Amino acid sequence: MANPTADWERVGDKFYRKIQLYTAIFDQDLELENYVVTGCSYGGAIALYRDESKLHTFRGTQSSKSSIDLYSCAGKLIRRINWDKGSIKGLGWSEDEKLIVVTADGTVRCYYDLQGDFTQFSLGNGAEEYGVRACRFYGSGFVALLSNNQLVSVTRYEEPRPKLLASPPEGDVHSWTLIPPAYTLSRSVEALLSIGQTIYVVDATESEDRFLDIGPFTHISVSPNGKFAALYTQSGQAYVITSDFQNRLSEHDSKSKIPPKDVQWCGNDAVVIAWEDEVHIIGPNNAAAKYFYDGRVHLIADHDGVRLLTNDVCDFLQKVPEVTDEVFRFGTESPASILLDAVEQLENQSPKADDNIQLIRPNLVEAVDTCVKAAGQEFSIHWQKQLLKAASFGKSVLDIYNSDDFVDMCETLRVLNAVRFYEIGIPLSYEQFLRLTPEKLVQRLINRREYLLALRISTYLRLPTDRIYVHWASQKVRVGTEDENTICRLIVEKLSGKRGISFEEIARAAYDEGRGRLATELLNHEPRAGKQVPLLLSMEEDEIALDKAIESGDSDLVLFVLLHLKKKLPLASFFRVINSRPVATALIESSAQVDDTELLKDLYYQDDRRIDGANVFVREALKQQDSRTATDKLALAGKLLSDSKDSSVALKALQEASSLLRMQEIFDRDLTESFTGLSVNETMFKLIRLGYASRAKKIQNEFKVPERISWWIRLRALVSKRDWAELEEWSKTRKSPIGWEPFFALILSAGNPKLASTFIPKAAPSLQPSDVINMYEKCGMRVKAAEEAVKIKDAETVDRLRNAAGMGTVEGREIESLGAALKR
Repeated sequence: MANPTADWERVGDKFYRKIQLYTAIFDQDLELENYVVTGCSYGGAIALYRDESKLHTFRGTQSSKSSIDLYSCAGKLIRRINWDKGSIKGLGWSEDEKLIVVTADGTVRCYYDLQGDFTQFSLGNGAEEYGVRACRFYGSGFVALLSNNQLVSVTRYEEPRPKLLASPPEGDVHSWTLIPPAYTLSRSVEALLSIGQTIYVVDATESEDRFLDIGPFTHISVSPNGKFAALYTQSGQAYVITSDFQNRLSEHDSKSKIPPKDVQWCGNDAVVIAWEDEVHIIGPNNAAAKYFYDGRVHLIADHDGVRLLTNDVCDFLQKVPEVTDEVFRFGTESPASILLDAVEQLENQSPKADDNIQLIRPNLVEAVDTCVKAAGQEFSIHWQKQLLKAASFGKSVLDIYNSDDFVDMCETLRVLNAVRFYEIGIPLSYEQFLRLTPEKLVQRLINRREYLLALRISTYLRLPTDRIYVHWASQKVRVGTEDENTICRLIVEKLSGKRGISFEEIARAAYDEGRGRLATELLNHEPRAGKQVPLLLSMEEDEIALDKAIESGDSDLVLFVLLHLKKKLPLASFFRVINSRPVATALIESSAQVDDTELLKDLYYQDDRRIDGANVFVREALKQQDSRTATDKLALAGKLLSDSKDSSVALKALQEASSLLRMQEIFDRDLTESFTGLSVNETMFKLIRLGYASRAKKIQNEFKVPERISWWIRLRALVSKRDWAELEEWSKTRKSPIGWEPFFALILSAGNPKLASTFIPKAAPSLQPSDVINMYEKCGMRVKAAEEAVKIKDAETVDRLRNAAGMGTVEGREIESLGAALKR
């Protein structure tokens, strides 16, 4: 096996290596030099689109149709997207492998799954009027340059909100690039524009001149960490400066009069300049190395290197990782290098193996760790194995060693080798894999429909597999050629017993494909009603959705369906749907009582529930401030009840209520007080209190108020207005239907014990003697109380009253004389 250092090139004090990933990439007839080529980061897919500015060989009408072709890095065609939307001015990728296509009129399509499905939006902000000239992309967004030099920024594809950046000055833009928001102080994307001799930095709020005098620049490129910028001038000079334009770090003269095709960063340490078939890698201090190819080279920058793509090969150019340099560099005597040599000696059964181990024994843990890390950096399976063998040999000698990193590296390398295989074509480096994460790698495999590998990797790395099965099933219902029953049975059999499976998502895919019956069948296997119901509604399976919601027992879900149906259906149809479903009817009724009385009336009318309907009008009448409106409401309630034999009592009550409202309306008009809303008793009370006893009598006669109740009302009203004269005159009445004790109690509580005492003799016949004594005592008439006590010969009460009055008082002497008579 060739030494790994064979492909290393020294650039200054660092080494760079060019790793051949794949060969025989594209058909020789493809003419790659005539294509716009753009690749996704993390070893992602490559998009090819014919360069509209170049002439092409005519190959017939079929091949002349415009398309965007998606390939893996190994040249495997993933998808051909037919294109008929107009001139493409921007073709790029998001970091989660969405293909973004921007047309001259500002239309943006986001192809999210490598299979031709897309979302679309417009840039607006003058893009259609002025036209898009070019676009630059970064991980989560892009910026479009319009022909009037305005810049339109999109920061998110999920919720695109195109916004104008600050206005740059007028003039030709020779080249431009972006600094992503993650690497700017303002946390806004910044555009670097070469205009005239200088560069302008444009963000959301301002356009700032950096006052350079070495332009114009044909190429500008920013390093992956956003700290450095590479500038290439028309005279062939390449400069590397800090992205804040404060320091010039290096300068290189390419001595080329031909402008390069592309300038990109190789990691954060070197710049790659590509001409048609020649590639220069430029490091610090003017150090350089050159590579030559047989055809046009396209550069695809990644976080830790650059992919070099031609018709024939796909190479990966990167700085040699430190651990790799430590193990393999010629002349190195590092512990890891010696450990690797030791395992080779062991394979050759040489005693030098033990000598090597003893030589590095103090640094053996470090050597094992370095070999493990170096294995991760290798694309060659042979050297991966050798390094892991060395690490395994080293840790077998150690008494104590934590093997977690070794095990993790073995797992990671198995995954990396699987996805690097040419049939998959995702040439991830170890650093890229860590940045991408296993979950996102699985998603990329799903988008390529590599379901088996995605399942194996997920199972191997202990990741959830439900989304893989769901995506497979969704594709099955889209492109499956079997009949719908067979497809449904296959999917259910495959997914039965799998956790977390969303049949709703699969059913939605079937519905979107026009397979409504299949979608309904699949939904029957969805255990969550909250997932079933919205899709059933969108499929217009309204009654099935309502039944599913009722079966779930979730009242909020049922109400959601009912509100949807109410908006959609005529009222009569809506009531027909819910009439056969008592739960739905009850929910509508309870909901309408709070906020939709009109619906409630219609519901009761539809069901011929006259009393319930009348109650709604009565409740409305009670809430009215205007008596005429309230009367009208009661009349409507009465009309509902007029044809019912069982509601005569209620009908009479409504008629009386209407009469009361009419009378109160007259009182409101004639008198100074408001009577509307009062009951019969309250109306009588208020009239008597205001001195309108005759009108109160009319109310009593009209509504046949019993005499006993009318006496109570009159008593309370007269006491309330302190009409003592009327009450005294009333006391001359010979008989009271409510007795006389209430007169005593209310008048006394109103503060007139003298008048209250006049009612004691009237009440006495129906009271106990002791009660009479207490009543006189409450009025402060102890002598009268003592007389009553003498009548029943209660000497003890007489003594108590005498003591309460005082022995020397007139009242006390009178009581004492009464007590003396009692003792005789």
